[in-house]
Amino acid sequence: MAESSDAFRHETDRLALRDWREEDWPEFWRVTNTPAVMRWLGGVADEAARAAARARLESYRHDHGHTFWVVERREDGVLLGFCGLKRSNQAGGPQGMMEVGWRLREDAWGQGYAKEAATAALALAFDRFGADEVIALTVQGNTGSWGLMLRLGMERREDLDFDSADFDSENPRIIAYAMAREEWESQQ
Repeated sequence: MAESSDAFRHETDRLALRDWREEDWPEFWRVTNTPAVMRWLGGVADEAARAAARARLESYRHDHGHTFWVVERREDGVLLGFCGLKRSNQAGGPQGMMEVGWRLREDAWGQGYAKEAATAALALAFDRFGADEVIALTVQGNTGSWGLMLRLGMERREDLDFDSADFDSENPRIIAYAMAREEWESQQ
């Protein structure tokens, strides 16, 4: 499937965030649908869950002009996972708020890729998509995820927390972090 002339692509020093291609899906699931990567995301996804996730990502792009884009390493084109933006839609959560999110393959962890991609996504949220505030959601046990939220300069927003057993049935509390446009601009 050829990319259209309006295909999304945003480059950072080491990464490209770009629209999905048909051939990305098998590789994405191969490298991210693992017990370690999916530990805090409800566990390894079966075929139905993978199809539903794909449909959601494609609908975000169609409905809002942004999604959780493919993250690839520029030097060799390796698909590292996804990172990007959506409108928060988790049942019980803060509906409609701009949300940044990421999921990277395990062998890409600890190399600064998630921070680089998430920083680019935040810049896009504020500069291109006009967000006044961006949230990020995770579970308490996912210290890597909320640690990155802190390193990005996001602040804890307990008032946006909610319960959902979709990701961690033992501790169903979803915790929120947020960054306002003014805070983003003061960091630039």
